[in-house]
Amino acid sequence: MRVYYDRDADIARILDRKIAIVGYGSQGRAHALNLKDSGAKNVVVALRPGSDTAKKVEADGLKVMSVADAAGWADALMILAPDELQRDIYNNDIAPNIRDGAALLFAHGLNVHFRLIEPKASIDVLMVAPKGPGHTVRGEYQKGGGVPCLIAVHQDATGGALDLGLAYASAIGGGRSGIIETNFREECETDLFGEQAVLCGGVVELIRAGFETLVEAGYAPEMAYFECLHEVKLIVDLIYEGGIANMNYSISNTAEYGEYVSGPRVVTPDTKAEMKRILEDIQSGRFVRDWMTECAAGQPSFKATRRRTAEHEIEAVGERLRGMMPWIAKNKLVDKAVN
Repeated sequence: MRVYYDRDADIARILDRKIAIVGYGSQGRAHALNLKDSGAKNVVVALRPGSDTAKKVEADGLKVMSVADAAGWADALMILAPDELQRDIYNNDIAPNIRDGAALLFAHGLNVHFRLIEPKASIDVLMVAPKGPGHTVRGEYQKGGGVPCLIAVHQDATGGALDLGLAYASAIGGGRSGIIETNFREECETDLFGEQAVLCGGVVELIRAGFETLVEAGYAPEMAYFECLHEVKLIVDLIYEGGIANMNYSISNTAEYGEYVSGPRVVTPDTKAEMKRILEDIQSGRFVRDWMTECAAGQPSFKATRRRTAEHEIEAVGERLRGMMPWIAKNKLVDKAVN
């Protein structure tokens, strides 16, 4: 696997280009502001007409254009709208207007890999995907660092797609820590699997099940919150810093022994077999098909589940306990007033 750094990228290739960022959520804001701070002279944010987000964009000192206008204007167009909206945005506003020889960029391979979007042959199609949320992409850049990025070229109409992608990745901070070459399939399928089986699906269900087990056994919800949610960050930080062995070095022998004897009772061979079935659903396109069907219907099941999750007892207990720890809010990653 090849890794590139700032020294391998000619950042000048992006600084004079006309760049449009489609969407201004967590990633969109980070990309746009990092590009601007790196010296990119022509960065605009493309939004639907009348979007309330335009006020946030303008407050950050950036120009707003419609997606259709931006598609006809830009040399490079990075799509950072939600996955479920990208196909319609491309078909309705980008495809009729994007110029031959322009570059279409993505930060996730889903729409291209599963052929929801089929770009015309006369444009470059590539991916620059930071391996972290937008708040971290922005925060690390401002500290002088950067979040590692994945890079992949799906279509190289001009012969310069990789060089353009490296310049873009460098300008958002990726070249400071590493730009890793991959392909759309590998990025998309591993990303979906990691989110579902471990990072979001697996971890969240494990936390809730542990919390409920303790509360149902008569322990105080506050104790259950600390043991099953709050301290997850302490363990993950140790793993993040130096791997699982680093975490085991840092915890007590009692905790480590409990990990060895009880962990396999929770995550069993049956759990791994289910993970394999999850991966098969992703690889076959079944997951994406079901998700797009849910979106076409207005997301009724998705929104109902989101509402039930927000109403779980662990959320109320957590809000109360976090109020006792002001340093958490002081150092928060997410500012809903901005993103």
